[in-house]
Amino acid sequence: MPANIFNKEKEKMDIKAKIDEVVNKVKSDGNFAEKFKKEPIKAVEEVIGVDLPDDAVQKVIDGVKAKVNFDGIADKIGGLFGKK
Repeated sequence: MPANIFNKEKEKMDIKAKIDEVVNKVKSDGNFAEKFKKEPIKAVEEVIGVDLPDDAVQKVIDGVKAKVNFDGIADKIGGLFGKK
């Protein structure tokens, strides 16, 4: 297998880890959640501590938004069935 395939897989794993890190921060820190809504790029860079290329930052932002929205919907649906 060419080395670039391994690099792409590693990049996907790194982005997923960063998404999870930011999601946890959004869920645990209301002030950070507000910052993420207003200035997602700055918020993401604050959590990960490095300046990423714009396309990588956008992937993290999109992933965080999708995961936070999905988790919020799942909580609401769970509430319909008596689960929290």
